[in-house]
Amino acid sequence: MKELLTRRRALLAGGAGLAAAMTTGGIWLANRDNGVPVQHAWREPSPAPSATPAPSTSPASRAIPIQPGPPGVEHADLLESGNAAELVKVNTSAWYSWALMDRKTGTIVGSKNWNQTNMTASMIKAWLAADYLRRAADNGQTPSSTRMNEIRTMIRDSANGPASTLWAELGKSATISRMISICKLTDSRAGDGWSTTRLSARDTCRIAHAIGSGAAAGPRWTDYLVGEMQAVRGTGDFGIRKAWPSNQQSSIAIKNGWVDRQATREWNVNCLALGDTWTMAVLTRWKITSPSWSHGAEIAKSVATQLRSKTQLI
Repeated sequence: MKELLTRRRALLAGGAGLAAAMTTGGIWLANRDNGVPVQHAWREPSPAPSATPAPSTSPASRAIPIQPGPPGVEHADLLESGNAAELVKVNTSAWYSWALMDRKTGTIVGSKNWNQTNMTASMIKAWLAADYLRRAADNGQTPSSTRMNEIRTMIRDSANGPASTLWAELGKSATISRMISICKLTDSRAGDGWSTTRLSARDTCRIAHAIGSGAAAGPRWTDYLVGEMQAVRGTGDFGIRKAWPSNQQSSIAIKNGWVDRQATREWNVNCLALGDTWTMAVLTRWKITSPSWSHGAEIAKSVATQLRSKTQLI
């Protein structure tokens, strides 16, 4: 590990505009001054194209390990010679929060407000599917083909009907209590319906990791659920994984949520993504009078693009 860090620092020393580097286990972070723009639904409109983002400022960020790595993993000082605030810069008046987890070490980096919550909208459907499938397997039950088709459309196409059905069957807020316990969440809580569940960015990273590790859906259904999340299509296919080349996007499991809430007069647009060695979350909200919901999609894509350029995610 020390030899690898030495080689990486040597490479950085010759690069123009590179201030410093910091490591988070398997995530390598380099301070660069190249920001990209960006700017907070129960509606599922089609994303609209947006202009190329331009550099700006963003909330201050921080890097904090939430748990030690596995035995034998050497951790460098997370703030050794850099500042996580330089990782992401977005130009927006919207509220937004982001977090990135290194699944090998359990380390999370994120925006200063990574613990603040946002209403999930359809992003919570990934948990509803996981909770239902795990409990069915634990009870020795095989879901019907009809139920499996409902889960498929809920994940791939973000159908709302199956989510409401599962929310009721799973005990409403009781399923969120299980999510908090199983995924070891610290900031999140149930709402009065599935779409009003409140999650923070760092907790969303933990949920994504729990799905990928098998803790959420259990050994029988994990590969199935991850496969369905990789197959998200149509209107719901936006945000984080759009920062990758088109031929790599299908390897990234996602679940997004977007809704214009008339009660609060706000857009809620949120993104969860699961890779082999990382998870990422971007949460956004802003007043409905401001840009269309696709603005949140562009915030998520911008954050992911910047993190890809400054970390060794894949």
